[in-house]
Amino acid sequence: MSSSAPSDSPLTAHSYEIRTYAFSQDGHRALHLDTTMHDWPVVYVLHRPATSSKGQGEVYIGESLNMDKRFGDHLKNEAKAHLDVAEVIVDDTFNKSSCLDLESFLINLSSGDESNRTLNSNAGQQEKNYYNRSYYQLRFREIFDDLRAKGIFSKSIQQIENSEMFKYSPFKSLNEDQMSVVSDILDGLVEDFASPPDENQVAVVQGDPGTGKTIVATFLMKLLADLGSFVDDTDEKRESLFEDFYLDDVRALFRNRRIGLVVPMQDLRKTLTRVFASTPGLSAEMVRSPREVALDAERYDLLIVDEAHRLSQFGAQSIGALTKEFREINERLFHGERPAASQLDWLRERSDNTILLVDTSQTVKPIDLSTSVLRALIDARDADHRREYVLHSQMRSIGGNDYIDYVKQVLSSYPPEARTDFGPYQIGLVDDPRTLVDLIRTKNDAHGLSRVVAGYAWDWVSKKNPEKFDIHLDHGVQLRWNSTVTDWINSSKSSDEAGSIHTVQGHDLNYAGVIFGRDLQYDLENERLIVSREDYRDKTGKRNNKLAGRDTTDEMLLEFVTNIYYVLMTRGVHGTFIHVVDPGLREYLGRYFPVLTPRAESPNWTLR
Repeated sequence: MSSSAPSDSPLTAHSYEIRTYAFSQDGHRALHLDTTMHDWPVVYVLHRPATSSKGQGEVYIGESLNMDKRFGDHLKNEAKAHLDVAEVIVDDTFNKSSCLDLESFLINLSSGDESNRTLNSNAGQQEKNYYNRSYYQLRFREIFDDLRAKGIFSKSIQQIENSEMFKYSPFKSLNEDQMSVVSDILDGLVEDFASPPDENQVAVVQGDPGTGKTIVATFLMKLLADLGSFVDDTDEKRESLFEDFYLDDVRALFRNRRIGLVVPMQDLRKTLTRVFASTPGLSAEMVRSPREVALDAERYDLLIVDEAHRLSQFGAQSIGALTKEFREINERLFHGERPAASQLDWLRERSDNTILLVDTSQTVKPIDLSTSVLRALIDARDADHRREYVLHSQMRSIGGNDYIDYVKQVLSSYPPEARTDFGPYQIGLVDDPRTLVDLIRTKNDAHGLSRVVAGYAWDWVSKKNPEKFDIHLDHGVQLRWNSTVTDWINSSKSSDEAGSIHTVQGHDLNYAGVIFGRDLQYDLENERLIVSREDYRDKTGKRNNKLAGRDTTDEMLLEFVTNIYYVLMTRGVHGTFIHVVDPGLREYLGRYFPVLTPRAESPNWTLR
């Protein structure tokens, strides 16, 4: 179980060791005889294997400077006393920072592995740098492999990191940006729970794609559940970055609170339901649709709304039965006084506090919540009590904030002045659609989680006739739209299909192949982006809102369509490849993105 580091690293001469003990009084006595366990930083894993092939094991991961005392404390804890084995990772180069980093690394991977339930509370790990961190992190991966060989993990690191369970785990390490927002939100909740206001209180968290809005939402839900529980884990409480909120009088404010996570989009809601079902302290029932909240007889103390820009305003829904129900809910909640109320109005009526996580650049339908509604909510409070927060730091794309802002400019009336390079982020136009499809399949074989996505510029013929194709491109390339509307990215057919905005919004991909249809075009003579209403095939995305007396103008439709492509262009973590149908748009985008072409002698790619 040795580990090596580069020759210029002080870690070269040292090795780690994983020492195994029965998690029992006998095991404690054996561990007590080891002097390292009394005064040295270590990381440990308490584990109980699954009792059946279909069941889950349980795991608790921690770090300590006095493992002997910590072992005894855990034996006395009813929530952990049933665990069987203690694996203690010892390394004579460990320090407090490296142990905290390894603990966070293993907790994150454990929560995404699915073979075990991770019993940790949400201690609020934070990403921090320290001396020789890069070398330690190489060692961490070897430690993971050894723990996997012992049955602690069932999947490889790549398999775990590509899973939705990992990406939306509530155990994520937060960056300073996210940590500050969570802390400010907690301060506001303490104030409101201590002295409840007369009306619903709204906090708004704004962030571009990839800034971690969903991570903040799931993290908050787990943290609030832990604060409100009656489990008293002294060690976690003392070492939490949110230790001030673990004081007994503050925790009392969070007890017996009914909280829910509202997710308007069915696909993302299903994913988060799975995450919550496997996380101690959370449950699948906590993840709700706006409709479920409105029809619930019991009131909420707090609702956290992810992708709140996708909440619906009053208007025709996707099917007539939902439109009828929308009207009936408004009648029920507001007794005829607010016939045009929105889903946001429902949530505010059914809860005392509401936290909205939004990106108004991702509204894609006429009935999506408008920017003006959100702005009015923020401005309704005086400046001293305004609860508006912004997430700045980019976590998804290795192209960073610069790439996200660049895409936003390209798809606007104020494009960049010059082409920009984004370092390791792979981006470019692919003229031949055969090449685009082959490239994404190659990336998927190598890295996983690489998909073709497209604007809604083709009818969904295969929905009624699965044998037919929907998307027809040059050189005989034919693709079908997503065969499922829930969890499409992880479905068995997804690598051979094209996903729409409704299957990928809120999700990450390693690489995205984006097909621009004729719904978005470029007028070369007048130098402007234009929308083709005829070629945009999402009927609910362009219909007038007759019930609310609002027409969907071409200007509005252009905003929705460019927002769709903005979302599709910002899904890829490592790269985005683009095929454009409209010749004018292809020329326009070629000003800002390089053209990629395969080299005949190898599968590598060059720019031209």
